[in-house]
Amino acid sequence: MKKLSSILTHTTVMLSDGAWGTNLQRKGLELGQCPESWNYDHPKLVEEVARDFIQAGSRLVKTNSFGGSRFKLASYGLEEQVYAINKKAAELSRKAAGTDIYVLGSIGPTGKMLITGEVTEDELYDAFKEQAIGLADGGADVILVETMSDLEEARIAVQAARDHTDCEVACTMTFERTVEGDYKTMMGIAPAQMFPVLPDAGAVFIGANCGNGMERMIEVVREIRTVEADMPVVVHANAGMPVYDKGQAIFPETPQEMAAYVPQLIQAGANIIGGCCGTVPEHIRKMGEKMQ
Repeated sequence: MKKLSSILTHTTVMLSDGAWGTNLQRKGLELGQCPESWNYDHPKLVEEVARDFIQAGSRLVKTNSFGGSRFKLASYGLEEQVYAINKKAAELSRKAAGTDIYVLGSIGPTGKMLITGEVTEDELYDAFKEQAIGLADGGADVILVETMSDLEEARIAVQAARDHTDCEVACTMTFERTVEGDYKTMMGIAPAQMFPVLPDAGAVFIGANCGNGMERMIEVVREIRTVEADMPVVVHANAGMPVYDKGQAIFPETPQEMAAYVPQLIQAGANIIGGCCGTVPEHIRKMGEKMQ
């Protein structure tokens, strides 16, 4: 299969998938369980998540490996199984994807803070390297570093994936609207500040995920396009802003409501569009209809 960058121009639009956590929970994952352990404990159900999105029209599907770093897996006593768990995650999505759908190997933040000295740059690099190699060996086409708030952690993850795999690398950060009306990560990074740091580290695709519904992502993409005209932009938006009921986050936007913003998002400059928290296959299907 051709590298994703070879078929993506600044005017190409492709449909990605939705929220893996949401959809694993729909299949029985309980709060407090390790999602990545399902790669071995319930592989058919994990594969079903990818298949459900592909049937809804996704041309790219992620892997069940968002929390697959040794730092996250240590909470479940699985830190010595990083390579195996990530390789299996990619294998399951690859099996569902066949040879026509791109597999995005998901790498999320470690939860450790460089700024406090809780972890060193070398420790982060080694952790991301370990995860990326497993995903690449399992068949991922692209390493997707996602939901980052610390630009330095994001840079290290991108560089580790670039240095130790043949996969192309994408990176999305999570921005929220401030009281001033602009967008920043919880570490104070604005969308424009991703440049040139992340492309210089090896990212081929840049964008945003989580933190916002589709409507606010339009503004985030517009800011990215003020500093980068041609690089493909990835957007995985939540199904609206969360509403809390009895301590549980509910994402209220219907598939029709979410999809209604797709034309504006494309006009703003997004190239890969999918969903994050709260999005199910029907959200993805409706988004795809708006891309036709």
